Amino acid sequence: MNKQLNHIDNQNNPTMVDVSSKSMTQREATAQTLITLPNEVKTVLSDGEIHSKKGPVIQTAIIAGVMAAKKTHELIPFCHPLPLDDCKIKIDLTTANDLIISCKCKVTAKTGVEMEALTGASIAALTVYDMCKALSHDIVISETRLIQKTGGKSDYQKS
Repeated sequence: MNKQLNHIDNQNNPTMVDVSSKSMTQREATAQTLITLPNEVKTVLSDGEIHSKKGPVIQTAIIAGVMAAKKTHELIPFCHPLPLDDCKIKIDLTTANDLIISCKCKVTAKTGVEMEALTGASIAALTVYDMCKALSHDIVISETRLIQKTGGKSDYQKS
């Protein structure tokens, strides 16, 4: 299989991928980001929620993640604008009281929704950082990755 970058044209210029000849199909993607919280933040966890002077951290991060997924095409130059059918942000505490943020996006479109899921998970994580940085700057955002995608040319499942 000869793989190549699809955002580069024959003259090596950046370009948007032409999806005009593709069929509309249902597509879904899930991305995940891990946040390692320092003890200063873990000590303010109560019933799975962090309350800061800026408000409820988890709920705010969920809203920010959904908003970001909907605006992905405004942030990443060659992403097509997609009318998301669904976007769900889930934030779970690990046994070590760190956070796992998952973003699952669905769309019926000519192109995939991976970037929307990755953007949603990333911005939700950055929102947690922003709202908790007064407690500590030792918050670590890591392992942002695609977990699965369906629809389009091929499916993907993280092994």
